[in-house]
Amino acid sequence: MMSIIILLIIAIIVLFGVRNVRMQVITRPAFAFFKKVLPPLSSTEKEAMEAGDVWWEGELFKGNPNWNKLHGYDKPTLTAEEQAFLDNQVQTALTMIDDFDIVHNRKDLPPELWEYFKKEGFFALIIPKKYGGREFSAYANSTIVAKIATRSVSAAVTVMVPNSLGPGELLTHYGTQEQKDRWLPSLSVGKDIPCFALTGPEAGSDAGAIPDVGIVCRQEFEGEETLGISLTWNKRYITLAPVATVLGLAFQMRDPDKLLGDKKNLGITCALIPTDHPGVEIGRRHNPLMMAFMNGTTSGEDVFIPLDWIIGGPQYAGKGWRMLVECLSAGRGISLPALATASGHVTTKTTTAYSYVRQQFGMPIGNFEGVQEALARIIANTYQLEAARRLTTTGIDAKVKPSVVTAIAKYHMTELGRDVLEDAMDIQSGKGIQLGPKNYLGHAFMANPISITVEGANILTRSLMIFGQGATRCHPYVLAEMEAAGIENESDAVDRFDTLLLGHIGYATGNALSAFANALTGSKFAASPVSGETKKYYQDMKRISSALAIMTDLSMLIMGGDLKRKEMISARMGDVLSQLYLASATLKFYEDNGRQHDDLPIVHYVMTQRLHFAAKALEEAIRNFPNKVAGVLLKVLIFPLGNHFNAPEDKSAVELVKGMLKPSAARDRITFLCGEFDGDKSGIAEVEAAFLAKYAAKDLYKKLKKAQRSGDLKAKLPMHDLFAAALEKDIITEAEYKQLLEADEKRLAAINVNDFEKL
Repeated sequence: MMSIIILLIIAIIVLFGVRNVRMQVITRPAFAFFKKVLPPLSSTEKEAMEAGDVWWEGELFKGNPNWNKLHGYDKPTLTAEEQAFLDNQVQTALTMIDDFDIVHNRKDLPPELWEYFKKEGFFALIIPKKYGGREFSAYANSTIVAKIATRSVSAAVTVMVPNSLGPGELLTHYGTQEQKDRWLPSLSVGKDIPCFALTGPEAGSDAGAIPDVGIVCRQEFEGEETLGISLTWNKRYITLAPVATVLGLAFQMRDPDKLLGDKKNLGITCALIPTDHPGVEIGRRHNPLMMAFMNGTTSGEDVFIPLDWIIGGPQYAGKGWRMLVECLSAGRGISLPALATASGHVTTKTTTAYSYVRQQFGMPIGNFEGVQEALARIIANTYQLEAARRLTTTGIDAKVKPSVVTAIAKYHMTELGRDVLEDAMDIQSGKGIQLGPKNYLGHAFMANPISITVEGANILTRSLMIFGQGATRCHPYVLAEMEAAGIENESDAVDRFDTLLLGHIGYATGNALSAFANALTGSKFAASPVSGETKKYYQDMKRISSALAIMTDLSMLIMGGDLKRKEMISARMGDVLSQLYLASATLKFYEDNGRQHDDLPIVHYVMTQRLHFAAKALEEAIRNFPNKVAGVLLKVLIFPLGNHFNAPEDKSAVELVKGMLKPSAARDRITFLCGEFDGDKSGIAEVEAAFLAKYAAKDLYKKLKKAQRSGDLKAKLPMHDLFAAALEKDIITEAEYKQLLEADEKRLAAINVNDFEKL
C-alpha cells in the first residue's frame, strides 16, 4: 500500500513538476478544451467586462476574503459643506413639498420648487465647482436624494436624474473642454435641463440592440458644408424629456461611405443636442404609475448635427457603450438604492410608531406575533439597506467603477425596497391604502415598480449581469486565461496559459479543501478579524465564499459557454455573491457605528437571514446542476452534513421588535433620513408625535391597566371615559388626565385617514 502511495506521489510530481510532461499531458489538452468551451462574448459584453473595476466583490469571489481590506475602507462621512446643504437647502425644499398636491392636483412640481432646485444647485450635485456645480460625494448625493424621497418620489426622481447617467456626468468624464465650457455652467444653474435618451420601443435591457441610427455624411450647417451625422431616432421612457432643453442621445453610428476611415459600423455613440435644434421632437408625456416626475418620448428623422456634438468629440465615435457602462454606477449604485433606502427609513419609522399607537383587542398591534414577524423583516431590511447604501457609495467615492457591485445594489436594494413597503402596507392596512395628504406609504408603494424596471430590468440584472460579469471579471484567473486564449502566437499563448493553469489548479484545490473542511467543522477554525458576537459570521462567510469559488470553477469547466444560457443557475450563484456582499455591508456598518450593543439584535437577524439565503441559493444550484455526477461531488464538498443555515428563529424576531417599539438610538440610526421638520405635510411627523406622546405616558397606561385588573375600573371603556373614571376615583391626577387626553388625541389623528367629499 505504501509503495502505491509513493508511486502516486512521484507520478503527480512528474506530471506537474516536469514542464515538458505537464505541457503535453495537461496544458495543451486543457488549452484546446478551454478554447472550445470559451463562451462567446458580444462586443457590448466585452466592453462591459472591460469597463468595470473589481472591488470588494473580487475578494468575495476568491474564497478567502481579506476582511482587513473591508474594515480599511473609509467610513462614509459628509463634509461640512455637504452637511450644511442638507441642514439648510434640503430642509427648506422639504417644507415646500406637498406630495399629494404634486401627484393628484398639479401632476408636476410647483413652479417655486422647480426654481428653488435650479437656484440652489440641486441639479448640479455632481458637476465640478469650477463650472458652478456642487461637486458633492456619492454618499452626499445619495443622502440628498434619499431625504427628498422620504417625502416625495416625484421630487426625488426630478433631482436624481440630472445627477445620474446623463449629459452632466458624461460631459464631466468625457466632454471636450469646449463642450464642458458650453454646457456645464448652464446645467449647474438650471438654465438648461438635461435628459438622456437610451431606451426605445425595440431596445430596453439589450441596449446594444438600439435601432436608432446616425449616418456620417456632409450637409449644410449654419451656411457651410459640414461633415456630420444624419440622425433618426425614436425613444421612450425618457425622464425629464418633456421639460429638457438639452438631449443626450445614444445611437448606432455608421459610416457607409468611409468618410472617417475604413470602418463602416462604428458602434454606439453618444451626442448632445439642444432640443430646439431643427427636427428634434419632444413628444407627449408618459404616466409612470401616476407619479408626477416628467417622463416622455423624443424622436427625430434625418436630423443633422456636426461631428463635434459627439460627447468627447469625433474621437469618441463608437465608444458610447463603454462610456455608458462606466457611468452606470450613478443610477445603479447611487440613485435607485437611495430611493429604496428612503422607503426603508420611512417604513421603519412609521410602522414601529403605528404598531405602538394602533390598538386592537385592547393592546398595541405591535404586541401580536403576526405583526412582529413582518415588522422584524422591515427593521432588518432597513438596516441592510442603509448598510449597503453606505458600502456601495464608499466604493464609488473611492473612484472605482464597481460594475458588479452596482448591479448587486440595484437589484437587491430595489427588491428590499419592495419588501419593506409590502410589509408596511400589510401592517398599516387601511392607513396605507387610503390616499391623501396623511398617507406616507401609498405613493412610494405605487412607484416602487419603476425602480425595479429602470436601469436594466431586475430579472435580467439578476439572471445575466451579476454572475455573468462577476464570474469572469472577478475570478483571479479566468479573465487572464481568456486573454491568453486570444494571443495570436500559439506557442506564446500556451506558455502563458500554462502559468495561469498551475495557479488556477492550486486555487481550485485550496477552495475545495477549505469548503469541505469548514463544512465538517462548522467553520470553527476559520479566521476572523474580530472576536465577540459577530465572529461566527465572518467564519461562515469564509466557508460560503470558498463554496462559491469551487462551484464557479466546476460550472465554467463543465458548462463552458452554455453557462450563459443557464440563467436560473447563474442567477442562484449570483445570489450567493450578492448575499455575501450584503452581509459584508452589514458587518462593516456595525463596525463603523462603533459596535453598538443595541444594534446586535438587528445584526444577528440580518446576518442569519443573509447566510440562510446564500446557503439556500447554493443548495438549489447544486440540486439543479445539469451534470448529476458533478452535482453529487459539489454536495459532498459543500454540504457533507447537510445545510444547517436556518432562517432567523421566532424569538429573535420578537426580541428585535421589542427593542424598536420605543424611542432609541438604534431606531434613530435607521430612520434618520426622514427626520421631522416644521411644516411637514406628509403625515410622518403626525404618527411620530403620537408615538412619542403615548410612550411618554406608558406608566399611566400601566396604572390604568392595573386598576382594571383589580376591578377599580371597568375592563371595557372607551378611552376618554376610562380617563375620566380614573380621574374621578383619584387613580390619576388632573395633570395626568390632561396628558392622557393629549396623547389620545394625537393617537386618533395618527390612525385616521383622509376622506373627500367627492373624487
